Amino acid sequence: MPTLSKNARPQIHGHRGCRGLLPENTIPAFLHALQLGVDVLEMDVVLSADQQVVVAHEPWLSAQLGLTPTGQPIDPQNEQAFNLFELPYATIRRSIVGTLPYSRFPAQQQVATYRPLLGEVLQAAELFCLQAGRPPVSYSIEIKSSPETESVFHPAPHEFTSTVLAAIPPSLLPRVTLLSFDPRILRVARHLLPTLRLCLLVETAFSPATVFSSLGFVPDVFGPNYCLLDKAILIEMQRLYGGLEIVPWTVNEPADIMRLVDMGVTGITTDFPDLALRVLL
Repeated sequence: MPTLSKNARPQIHGHRGCRGLLPENTIPAFLHALQLGVDVLEMDVVLSADQQVVVAHEPWLSAQLGLTPTGQPIDPQNEQAFNLFELPYATIRRSIVGTLPYSRFPAQQQVATYRPLLGEVLQAAELFCLQAGRPPVSYSIEIKSSPETESVFHPAPHEFTSTVLAAIPPSLLPRVTLLSFDPRILRVARHLLPTLRLCLLVETAFSPATVFSSLGFVPDVFGPNYCLLDKAILIEMQRLYGGLEIVPWTVNEPADIMRLVDMGVTGITTDFPDLALRVLL
């Protein structure tokens, strides 16, 4: 297996911190990912009832991840009733995560923790990098949004996007990329902050020639499901869009990592940054 220099290898994006190793989207997971040596921390954000930017993938209390605010198990059939958009952050914070076994990730360490605020995560990561003497990390922040869930689990794109951007210290914005499957979010972000790096995510088959038609511009980064990429598509994307960065998700197998490296992707989003770094370094 070839050994890649640090300059040659793609960036490693720790998916929800390091979901395969520690509870997702939590400060312990983000700090461990930094200790492992990731280049980018990837995370998801939702809004609470009191307009706090919460780091969480689902906009409800997931039965898989944790407990109710009173410490009770959550019925998977009823989990969406615990809508974070209808709960104040103080209530969300009391909902412990990380103490339940996760069958999909049997090696995940159980750690009792909570859903943090975006500002907390950024502050903790910056302090860790400073104290550890490691290079500053970049941040990929995904806004979960769709027309179907608007006003149910989140506000309209302008309010959602502006609230998230307001929670990011201006000094960190050059190291932030805003991600979304919803083109409306990215269009609003481009209007509000033209210099912000943007990434369109896709999870279904696409045509390179038309993939950005609904967006109306070419973003800085393209984030497809890794299964959708092959060498021909990557070559065509590079031909059409020049310096476009391509960062597929979520890549957890060594063979897939090396296949994507051979294609020439810019970065790899993975639940197991320890594995990816061992493969690539």
